[in-house]
Amino acid sequence: MSRDVEDHRIHNNSQNLPFGEVVERHLSRRQILQGGLGLAALSMMGGFGLGGSNGAWAQNKTPLALAFESIKGSHTDAVVVPPGYRAQVLIPWGTPLNARASAWQKDLAMTPEQQANSVGMHHDGMHAFPLDAESGSRRFLLALNNEYIDQDALWAPQGGPTQPDGVRPADEVRTEINAHGVTIVEIRRQDDGGWTHVVDSPYNRRITTATPIMLAGPVAGSDYVRTRYSTDGTRTRGTNNNCANGYTPWGTYLTCEENWPEVFVNTGERFSDDARLGLPTDRGRYGWETAAGDGEQEDEFSRFDVTPRVGEASEDYRNEARTFGYVVEIDPYTQAMAVKRTALGRFRHEGCWPGPVRAGEPLTFYTGHDSRNEYIYKFVSAAKWDPADAPRPGNEADRLAIGGKYLDEGTLYAARFDEDGRGEWLPLTPDAKTPSGQTLAAALGLAADDTAGIIIHTCDAADLMGATPMDRPEWSSVDPVSGEVYFTLTNNSKRTAADTEASFTNDGTAIDAGGVGYATAPANVANPRANNENGHIIRWREQPDNRFAWEIFVFGSDAGAGDNRSGLTEDNQFASPDGLWYDARGEGQGILWFQTDNSDNAVAEYTNDQLLAVVPGALGQDASGAGSVIDAANQSHLKRFAVGPNGCEVTGIFATPDRTALFINIQHPGNWPADGDALGQDATRATNGQVRPRAATVAIWKEDGGQVGL
Repeated sequence: MSRDVEDHRIHNNSQNLPFGEVVERHLSRRQILQGGLGLAALSMMGGFGLGGSNGAWAQNKTPLALAFESIKGSHTDAVVVPPGYRAQVLIPWGTPLNARASAWQKDLAMTPEQQANSVGMHHDGMHAFPLDAESGSRRFLLALNNEYIDQDALWAPQGGPTQPDGVRPADEVRTEINAHGVTIVEIRRQDDGGWTHVVDSPYNRRITTATPIMLAGPVAGSDYVRTRYSTDGTRTRGTNNNCANGYTPWGTYLTCEENWPEVFVNTGERFSDDARLGLPTDRGRYGWETAAGDGEQEDEFSRFDVTPRVGEASEDYRNEARTFGYVVEIDPYTQAMAVKRTALGRFRHEGCWPGPVRAGEPLTFYTGHDSRNEYIYKFVSAAKWDPADAPRPGNEADRLAIGGKYLDEGTLYAARFDEDGRGEWLPLTPDAKTPSGQTLAAALGLAADDTAGIIIHTCDAADLMGATPMDRPEWSSVDPVSGEVYFTLTNNSKRTAADTEASFTNDGTAIDAGGVGYATAPANVANPRANNENGHIIRWREQPDNRFAWEIFVFGSDAGAGDNRSGLTEDNQFASPDGLWYDARGEGQGILWFQTDNSDNAVAEYTNDQLLAVVPGALGQDASGAGSVIDAANQSHLKRFAVGPNGCEVTGIFATPDRTALFINIQHPGNWPADGDALGQDATRATNGQVRPRAATVAIWKEDGGQVGL
């Protein structure tokens, strides 16, 4: 999530053991040395580590070697890349998608129509879908999340938003609604190696917070989601605060709703899930609900006030917020209505990433709840993968119908990380047994077969099953060969000094159906800093019977810290890991790229947010065949590849299939790109003076045309 819309409140009301305390107990018992748990040790103890004949690096392959020198940190209004590379600004906010939008200029006044036909604001997760015979290396569709808005930049020509704390003008609200959501745009490579978008491509479109969307899965059609707009509970309008993303093996895009609760308001009687997810009680984030009244169309603004009125749920919008908090599937190749896949849970989804795809086996998707002391989840499809559903030339199958086959039925699990370095996936099903011996449905006060209710109350369900609260689960990615899963845990400001006691919400008194969890948790070996500001990356491998083996892959830190557990140096120090992508470069080989969203600490004093790379297979392996973690002995393999401009977050990442171009997003820059009137331009050019800042995608490629990173 962007730190600009981050919710610092604690909404977890369970008493579950925090992940940091689990790590502390494990380390004290096993005495694993610096760098994490060490799955090699687990392998020797019980045969369930990451090593063995199927390990990613037990195949006698020569690992890749990063062929660039780690660049220095930077505090400039420019993108910095290694020598021999070029970086280009591509589709910044406001880029026209069709002839209905006016050409961009620095003082362009945004209107609802202009924004609805232009690239949205604050680029985040993204993925490419091929359009050419070279599998998308020269022509592809870019599906791009537009997470939130910067009102000062959006309304710069008029000096800012009108009545930001009062009644908002209808057209300003419509414009802000249209700046959120998802952009689909055709991208092509030029002869000089650069990139451009295709204006008026038939594929170009926007999906905003006003776009009609279908509901599917357990919640669809239930009483939980009936509203005046959709009295049968099968539709809603819009997707909002789309942070990270995912994709499917059948060729569709997954976009994830994260900090959506704050755009709603409930000033009256609240559902328990309203409080658990943090809906405001006085005013929505942008005050969209204040524009309700004469002149609004189909309750377009009234729906953001979810205060229950008299009568039935189908007569007001008390359930509107319950139509948000999901993974949304989009077919980028058609204009088909997007679908919210409710079976994957309802919470503040950061992203949703597929596990290894194997014929005849169920599909797995990993997702995290990006808030302090929340959980990691996985969804396992009921249907087994049929390779005939994979995209191929001439296959014009209904991709969203295939999505329904795999994403509307299955089992949602929450992760519990145990002290012995193993973990267990806890089923969130009505008949699952909680630690107290009740069924989960009974513990939540639901009917015995109420799967929809479990989904609506996903967070409380995970509380009751005993999942492990984590330090803000962000992005995930999977090595498709070894099956190793990487997950960024970006930070947790609610950690106190090591000699303090944990504190609990409401002094340990139960709240509604949920338990009472940690408001603060003491520092420990896994999170050795009070106010854990630096974060870490965890890694695990699935095991039989819904078990897994885990370790800490790397701890964030500044180089000079006394508790620099992974031995980071000035050349690779980082904090608050966020975006993450395992870049498979052939069987058993790959680069792990990760990005940061950092501020107000020693690393931020050294450098702006950044993109780093490491080849996990180059770190070596131990006697068991398990891959090593990052430590003081292998620092040269972790390198800083790019640094963003002042004020930004570096996020969103993918490469062309031939790996000759890498794409990242620069979100909320303070004063960039340099040319306020231009669209495509040199991303490395420093700004002179003050410009209207615009988030943008950045394309990076080698001047010699070779593979990025090698």
